[in-house]
Amino acid sequence: MSFAPLQIDPAVLAEGVNLMWVLVVTFLIFFMHAGFAMLEAGQVRSKNVANQLTKNLLTWSVGVVMFFLIGSGISSLVGGSGFASAALVGSSGDWVGWLFGAVFAMTAATIVSGAVAGRAKLRAYVTYTILLAAVIYPVVTGLTWGGGFIASLGYQDFAGGMIVHGMGGIAGLTAAWVLGPRIGRYNKDGSVNVIPGHSLTFAVLGTLILAFGWYGFNVGTAATVFAVEDGALTLGAFSYVGRVAMTTTIAMACGAIGASAVSLIKTGKVDTLYVANGLLAGLVGITAIPDTTTWWGAFVVGGIAGAQLPIVFGFVEKRLKIDDVCAVFPVHGSAGVIGTLLFPFVATSSALEGTTMVGAFIDQVVFVVIVAGWTIAATALVFGVLKAIGQARVTPEHERDGLDISEHGVDTYPEFGVDDGVATDGGSIVRTDGSVAGSEVTDNE
Repeated sequence: MSFAPLQIDPAVLAEGVNLMWVLVVTFLIFFMHAGFAMLEAGQVRSKNVANQLTKNLLTWSVGVVMFFLIGSGISSLVGGSGFASAALVGSSGDWVGWLFGAVFAMTAATIVSGAVAGRAKLRAYVTYTILLAAVIYPVVTGLTWGGGFIASLGYQDFAGGMIVHGMGGIAGLTAAWVLGPRIGRYNKDGSVNVIPGHSLTFAVLGTLILAFGWYGFNVGTAATVFAVEDGALTLGAFSYVGRVAMTTTIAMACGAIGASAVSLIKTGKVDTLYVANGLLAGLVGITAIPDTTTWWGAFVVGGIAGAQLPIVFGFVEKRLKIDDVCAVFPVHGSAGVIGTLLFPFVATSSALEGTTMVGAFIDQVVFVVIVAGWTIAATALVFGVLKAIGQARVTPEHERDGLDISEHGVDTYPEFGVDDGVATDGGSIVRTDGSVAGSEVTDNE
């Protein structure tokens, strides 16, 4: 009995494996929203938890629809390929590619919610999310990954250290500046009052979930497992995936260490939230350059990104008087900028072929300035208009009640009770079990 050899088309096999890999890492990046939800919910007061969770849910729900209908087309248009919305393409591969881009876009969008927590109207935040997903973020990706003007500069941003995180952090800082600080954050003499979040446990668990998802973010950007050359299977982007995984892990660890060290120097204590946020800052710092950084460069980038966090947070809080509730600018904004600018100083020799260290640095600076300038201008315009028409911020009474009550009519922690069931606006507080707060009959009644 003779057997015919099994005929396998290498192109089909490569496409199938590559699509499966992209989908797996896309789902991993989506899971980062669970981390964002826990991290942000833990850093706000108990009376604002439901509001923060609602914003996280709507960021994805509203944003991904807008990115599908408009955003992907705008990105393609700015990149010079015409308006090619995901709704207009018809292949499985195109839709997988769209979804991979969408989870990156929604990461940039959800960062903003942490900066404006505790006082932004839900309608204002949703309005901004619509515009960010449809226009603001797609313009950035069109200019860069989409092949637009910045792409011709030879910039380096592998997985969105500046395009996603830097942009999101700068947008959050701008929005927080336009809105103004929470009530009670600053005294008349300018001194700062600490308003602690309600759950350090949530914040740390959210941090670890984000760190887990980050492997999808960085390692997943090595999107092609196989390529076909001369009819044979070869490794695609996986040829450098080991370096990406290694530098991502080292920078993450050094980010936490760097923040711990600076916290200890400044206060004599190791602040747990600084450690958590420093870990994330280390990840952000390396995200633009994990494929080109030397092993020792990962230590440098992660350490600096973590160390700058307490310093930049203090500067924003005390000097700029901007109330960035979840420290999104030092975690995502400044860490993203620093990591992007460090590229030529920590890159492998092969990564700098065809250019000089000075030339590469200038390209990175121009890239950062353009992205930051567009983000600041667009965000300030949107929130400025909303503020001018009285739709950006809740009333002082609603802010004191808490946004859970005033914006949603719910009590996140009903077991701790509410004295009466009436919010400032006259509405009832409906608990998560459907009962109305204040309606219970006690034994003495």
